[in-house]
Amino acid sequence: MAEHDTRRITHERLSEPHIRGRRISVRQVYSLVEERGEDPEAVADRYDLDVADVYHALAYYHDHPREMRDVERERADAMTDIREAIDRPEGIHPDTDDR
Repeated sequence: MAEHDTRRITHERLSEPHIRGRRISVRQVYSLVEERGEDPEAVADRYDLDVADVYHALAYYHDHPREMRDVERERADAMTDIREAIDRPEGIHPDTDDR
């Protein structure tokens, strides 16, 4: 990876790659732009980023597929643990809609 990429991306927050000095993660940028189809410039404006930060985050996501899969798996596992830990009344399940 080129040196300029490492200056824009950091692992200081939540052991997940983030844009340096910001709370937005590489995974969030990827989700907004590539999964939801949002314009990179609109994402940059909304989060007060340089558009280059958005593109560096996307490049980082694609340059580190194993790391990003591991991060996504860790987050999914954490959400499963949280769902299982929540004390719910009998008969109430988070994956069903009993209205």
